[in-house]
Amino acid sequence: MLILVVLGFFVALLAPQLGWINSYVEHVLIMVGVNVILCASLNLVNGYMGEFSIGHAGFMSLGAYTSAIVTTKILPSLPGPAVFLPAIVAGGIVAAVIGFFLALLSFNTRGDYLAIITLAFLMIVKSGFENLPFVGGPRGVLGIRHLTTLGWTFACVVITLWSIRNLIYSKFGRAVVAIREDEIAANAMAVRTREAKILAFVVSSFFAGIAGALFAHQILFINPSTFDIVKSTEILVMVYLGGIGSLSGSLLGAVIFTFLSEILQPLGTWRMVILSLLLVLLMLFRPKGIFGMRELKIFIPRREWKEK
Repeated sequence: MLILVVLGFFVALLAPQLGWINSYVEHVLIMVGVNVILCASLNLVNGYMGEFSIGHAGFMSLGAYTSAIVTTKILPSLPGPAVFLPAIVAGGIVAAVIGFFLALLSFNTRGDYLAIITLAFLMIVKSGFENLPFVGGPRGVLGIRHLTTLGWTFACVVITLWSIRNLIYSKFGRAVVAIREDEIAANAMAVRTREAKILAFVVSSFFAGIAGALFAHQILFINPSTFDIVKSTEILVMVYLGGIGSLSGSLLGAVIFTFLSEILQPLGTWRMVILSLLLVLLMLFRPKGIFGMRELKIFIPRREWKEK
C-alpha cells in the first residue's frame, strides 16, 4: 500500500513536468482529486453517520476564501510552495472551527431539520461574502495565483482518505456508525453520541475547506455564486452515486461525476438536468449507490482482515 502511494505521488509530481499529460488532462485530474476530497468528507456525515447535510459547499467556500486571502493579501510576496501549505491548512482550520460551532448549535436536531440548518448556513455564508468588500463582495477574489498542482492534489487526497478511514475504524468511528444504525440504542449502550457527531462534522468540514483551497488555486477566481446550492447538490450527487458509507464509493462517484460533467459540458444547463435524472434513477433502482455499504480491501485496516 505504502509503495503504491509513494509511486502514485511521484507519477503525479513528474507527469506534467515530463509532458506525459497536457494541461487539460492535468486540470481534469485535479478536479477529480478535489471532488474525491469533497465526496469522502461529506460521506462521513451523510453516509457513515446517517445524517443529511446539504451545506457542504459553504465549508468549501470558507476554505477557498481563507486560502485566497492568505496568498493574495496576507503573504503575497512569498514563493508558491512556501505560502501554499499554510494557505491550505488555514482554509481547513477556518472551515473546521465554523463547523464546530455549527455542530454545537445544530446537533440537537437531525434528519430534515439538520438539512434545513445546513442549507441556511450555506445561504448565510454566501450572503456574508457578497457583503464583505474585503473579499471583493459579489465580484469575488481576483489575482489568485496558480499554486494547485497534481502533486499537491494527490497528497491531499491520500491524507483525506487515510484520515477518514482511520477515524471510521477507531472508537469514535464505531460510535458514528452506531448513530446511523440506531442513535437511541447507542445512547442506551453509553456511546458518546454527541461527541462523535461533533467530531465527525468537524473533520468533514476541515477536509471540505482543504478541497476549497485546492479549488480556488486551480480555478484562479472565486466569487460567492461559485459556492451556491447547485455546488452542494453536485457533491450530494457524487456521494449517492458512488455509494453511502463507502470510501470506495466516494472515489468512484467523484471519478464518474467529474468525467460525466466534462463530457456533457457542451450541453450547458442540460448537463445538470441529465446528472440529476441519473441520481433519481439511482435512488429508484439502487438507493445506497453503486458501492453503498461495501468497501475495497485497500480501505480496510489489516486488523479487520484477520477478524473476517
